[in-house]
Amino acid sequence: MGQYLINLWETTGLYGFLNLNPSAGFGWGNIVMMLVGFLLFYLAIRKGFEPLLLIPIGMGCVLSNIPYAYIASMDPSLAAGAQGATGFIKILFDAGIQSGLFPVLIFMGVGAMTDFGPLIANPKTLLLGAAAQFGIFAALIGALALSFIPGINFDLHAAASIGIIGGADGPTAIYVTTRLAPELLGPIAVAAYSYMALVPVIQPPIMRALTTEEERKIKMQQLRPVSKVEKIIFPISVLFVCSLLLPSATPLIGALMFGNLLKESGCTNRLSDTASNALMNTVTICLGLSVGSKMEASHFLTLNTLGILLLGSVAFGLGTAAGVLIAKLMNKLDPKHPVNPLIGSAGVSAVPMAARVSSKVGQEADPQNFLLMHAMGPNVSGVIGSAVAAGVLMACVPVMEPVRNALVMGL
Repeated sequence: MGQYLINLWETTGLYGFLNLNPSAGFGWGNIVMMLVGFLLFYLAIRKGFEPLLLIPIGMGCVLSNIPYAYIASMDPSLAAGAQGATGFIKILFDAGIQSGLFPVLIFMGVGAMTDFGPLIANPKTLLLGAAAQFGIFAALIGALALSFIPGINFDLHAAASIGIIGGADGPTAIYVTTRLAPELLGPIAVAAYSYMALVPVIQPPIMRALTTEEERKIKMQQLRPVSKVEKIIFPISVLFVCSLLLPSATPLIGALMFGNLLKESGCTNRLSDTASNALMNTVTICLGLSVGSKMEASHFLTLNTLGILLLGSVAFGLGTAAGVLIAKLMNKLDPKHPVNPLIGSAGVSAVPMAARVSSKVGQEADPQNFLLMHAMGPNVSGVIGSAVAAGVLMACVPVMEPVRNALVMGL
C-alpha cells in the first residue's frame, strides 16, 4: 500500500515542481514560466493588450509547464505511436508551425482583412514601411556580434532568423526560422509575438522621444478615393513583380495577395469571409497555443533565449525609430506636403495595432487629429516589406554563410 502511495505521489505536479526527480526535466523554472503565462493573461484581460494573441500564448505557456502532463511534448513513459503518447499542442506545432503552414494561412487571412487603399492613395508611405525594416538588418548584425560572447552561438542562419523579429511580424518570423534555423523556432516565435502584442507599450515612448509637440500635431491631407479597379490590379501587380524578382518571398506575398483579391474582387464574399473570420480565428488559436508551448522552462530559460529576446526588443525599437526619422526627413525634402512623423512608427507590420498606436499618440497632442487611415498606408506596406525582407534573407543567407565562415576562420 505504501509503495502505491509513493508511486501516486511521484506522478503529481507538486513532485515535479519540487524537482525531486531532476532527470524528468521539471522544477522551479516551470513555476516561473507558469507565472509568466499568468502575466500574459493579466496583460490581455486587464490591460487589453491584444487578447487574441496573448490569451492563447499564455495558455500554451501554462499547459506546457505542468509537470508530467506532456501536453506539448511526447510522454516518454509511452511507446512512440501509442494512444495519447503525443500531446495535442505538439501535434499542432508539428503540423502547423514546423511545416510553415500556419504563417501562410495567417497571411491569407490578413490579406482578406486588409484594405490597401491608403497605400495606393499615398504611395510614398511605402518608404516608411521599408524604413521600418531597418531593425531587421541591425538585429542581424547584433546577433553576429553577440556570437563572440562565450555561451552564445549564432551563425548567419540564426542571426537572420533573429533579425526578422524586428519587423514585428510573427508569421514571417516563424516562416523564416523554419527554413533557416529551426532549432531556434521556439524562442524566436515567442519573442516575435510578444513584441507584436506589446506594441502599445514599446512604441509610444520612442515616438514621443523622437518628435516634438508641433510635429505630433501635424494634420495630413485627406486621402483621395481609390477605385475598385485599382484595388483589384494592386494585388495582382505585387504578386507578378514578386514572382519575377524574389521567388523566395512568393509563398507569403502570394497568400497575402490572394486573400486581398478575394476581398476586393467582390464576387467571392463567402471565401473572403471564411479567410478573414473562421479560418483566421482557428489558425490564431492553434498558432497561439503552439507558440506559447515553446515557453517550456527547460528550453526557454537559457542564455541563447535571453539573447534572442534582447535582440528582438532592440530590433523592434530600431524599426520604430527608423520609420519616424524617415518621415521627418520626408518633411524636410517636401515641406509642402507634410507627413506626421508618428505614422512612420506604423511601418512595422503589426497590423492594425501599430496604426492604432500612431493614431492614439497623435490624438494625445490634438484630439481632432485623426491619423488612423494615414497610418494604415505604412502599416500595410510594412507587411509587404517584412515579407520581402524575409525573401531577401532566405535567398542570400545560404550563399553568404560560406563567405562568413571563411572570414571567421581567417580571423
